[in-house]
Amino acid sequence: MRPTALITLWIAATVSGLALAEGVHPVFESGPVVRPPAESENPSDELDRIVFANLDSLGLKPANLSSDAVFLRRAYLVTIGTLPREDEARDFLESQDEAKRALLVERLLSRPEYADYWAMKWADVLRVKAEFPIKLWPNAVQIYHQWIHASVRDNKPFHQFAQELLVGSGSNFREGQVNFYRAMQDRSPRGMAATVALTFMGERAEKWPPRKLDAMAGFFANVAFKPTAEWKEEIVYFDPTADKDGLHKQAIFPDGTPAALDPGKADPRLVFSQWLLRPENASFSRVAANRVWTWLMGRGIVHEPDDFRPDNPPSNPELLAFLEREFIASRCDLKRLVRVILNSRTFALSSLPAQDTPEAATHFAHYPLRRLEAEVLIDALNQITKTKESYSSPIPEPFTFIPEDVRGIALPDGSITSSFLELFGRPPRDTGYQFERNLETNAAQRLHLLNSSHVQKKIEACPLVATAAADEAGLPGLVETIYLTVLSRPPTAKELDILQTHAESPVTDSRAFAADLVWSLFNQPEFLFNH
Repeated sequence: MRPTALITLWIAATVSGLALAEGVHPVFESGPVVRPPAESENPSDELDRIVFANLDSLGLKPANLSSDAVFLRRAYLVTIGTLPREDEARDFLESQDEAKRALLVERLLSRPEYADYWAMKWADVLRVKAEFPIKLWPNAVQIYHQWIHASVRDNKPFHQFAQELLVGSGSNFREGQVNFYRAMQDRSPRGMAATVALTFMGERAEKWPPRKLDAMAGFFANVAFKPTAEWKEEIVYFDPTADKDGLHKQAIFPDGTPAALDPGKADPRLVFSQWLLRPENASFSRVAANRVWTWLMGRGIVHEPDDFRPDNPPSNPELLAFLEREFIASRCDLKRLVRVILNSRTFALSSLPAQDTPEAATHFAHYPLRRLEAEVLIDALNQITKTKESYSSPIPEPFTFIPEDVRGIALPDGSITSSFLELFGRPPRDTGYQFERNLETNAAQRLHLLNSSHVQKKIEACPLVATAAADEAGLPGLVETIYLTVLSRPPTAKELDILQTHAESPVTDSRAFAADLVWSLFNQPEFLFNH
């Protein structure tokens, strides 16, 4: 049982964490009042001008800017899915460089974890998973993930990324991108058309008139599959004779433009991709830009990011149009778009709303609270405690064996999982829908962090706990190190007072004190949520 003083700290921290929306926690209230920028050639400033002008027109007040500690943690989590180390947090918070936030963004974009984390996001969208109901063999999943990871690492222009997926042909054991077609539950022309619409146009075909889906299916009626002598390998290829129903003759582009297809001369998929990837076609660029915005900001300008339709309009059409223009002007450079958003004052707003209303959240008047993704959370626990995690798959293949030191965000296969990942809402990757990832909190999750032997063993193994008695800096130094490691900020004076009371208890030694403190910080919303 935890000591009374630490229960008091946990309750106080939980209440203050839950009260982020009330605007009462001093750690989060330290930023300056935000000022709308004038027109500028800096795209981040232009982004802010659009957001703040929209807020002003609606009578909504933006939140203050976040503190350095909050910005540091937020930028790490959304860019590389990783917490800052204690030394990284200390260096950033002590720096007097006025450009330190922009410099931090550049460092994060060059970190290897960037490719791991953003490949994980695209793997959710592209259904990178072995076996049921995605009928890929594990070695095909591995090469699919390797192709996605390399594309992100090399910052491949997104229109090229999409083109290679749309027109890919070859062995799914050797050409990673052709698994885009293999990793579909419905590989009929209509099923392929629906998946393409969801992935690249952000539209849910089940809400389309049936004739519209039939018209788009004609572009995929000549995609064929054939097995090889190698078990579970398949060749994906363009077959001019595959369209037995003559669907290509009825093909119409989704914007209503007729398409004159001749499969004997050109792959209809190529014709479709040329239509989709034209710079003037908003069906592609605005969806990609909105998806990136969603991943960084917690909600889409069109929300959900894969639910574009006339009766679900963007909350700020001018902002979406601006991001689309920036994306096109950069030749579909995803990393550049990430940089523009991260360097904006909109991204840096506090999560404490000036007006706690649904309209304020919809129009980005403050940064939204959201729970850490399952993979990010287990990586954070492991990083802090210097422990490892066991992952397994129901498919007993060498390709599904994962060493314990592989991080959760780098797991290549959706079938490779753990009870922790399942409990905290890792998506099954069955459909590619955004809503497959569950970021809700529930009682089972809270109880796991509070009482499970899984978390308790990690705390006991944590170097911060094991070496607590040898800490030469005394109580203040130990507490500051733990706070910087777990929460990326120093403790407040009130927190130090509570901890001093606990440390003076006659039944508390340094190791038990450190273990209690790490436990209490793991169990407050400030750790569990990205704010």
